[in-house]
Amino acid sequence: MSRITKDPTERRQEILDTALKLFWEKGYEKTSMTEIAQAMQVAQGLCYRYFPSKEALFQTAVDQYAQRQVDQIASVLRKPGLTLVQVVEQMPTFLETEAEDSAIAKLCHGPESEKLHGPLSMAICAKLQPLVQQLLEKANERGEVQIADPETAASFCVYGQLGILWNQTLSGEERVRRVKAFLIHLLTTF
Repeated sequence: MSRITKDPTERRQEILDTALKLFWEKGYEKTSMTEIAQAMQVAQGLCYRYFPSKEALFQTAVDQYAQRQVDQIASVLRKPGLTLVQVVEQMPTFLETEAEDSAIAKLCHGPESEKLHGPLSMAICAKLQPLVQQLLEKANERGEVQIADPETAASFCVYGQLGILWNQTLSGEERVRRVKAFLIHLLTTF
C-alpha cells in the first residue's frame, strides 16, 4: 500500500471532519483519537501531529464553526447605511445560520449538547463582541446613540442574549423575537 501525501490544510480539515462525524455518531466522550485515525485509515500519530489532544481537536472544530456563524452575522453588521435598529431587524439568527447538516451543529444541539453548546456559544460571542463594539462606536460617531462605554454595551448586547437563547422552554422563534425586541428597546433608549 502506497503512502498518500496530502496538503497539510486539507489533511487537517479531513481530521476535523472525521472527528466531528464520529463525535456525532458515538458521542464525544466515547470517541478516541485512535478511532478517528482508524476511520481515516491513517496512523494515530498523524492525528496527533495536527492536534495534541482530542480536546484541542474539538476546540478547533468549535472555533471553526463559530467563525462561520459570525461571518454570516457580520454580513449584516458590515452593510453600509443601516441604523442600529435595521441591523437588529436584519441580523441573521441561529435559526438561519445553523446548518443542521453540519456535524458540529448536530453535535452541539444533540443529546450530549449541554456541555458542548456552552463552548460554542461562548466562542461565537467572543468573536462577535468586537464587531458589535465597532458598530456601536460608529453609531456614536453618527450621533445615532450616545453610549459612553461601547465596549461594555457590546458585551452586554452579545453575551446578555445567552440567558434567553439557552432557554429551551421557549421555541426558537420566541427566543429570537424576545432578543430582537429587547435589543431594539435597549438601543433606542440610548
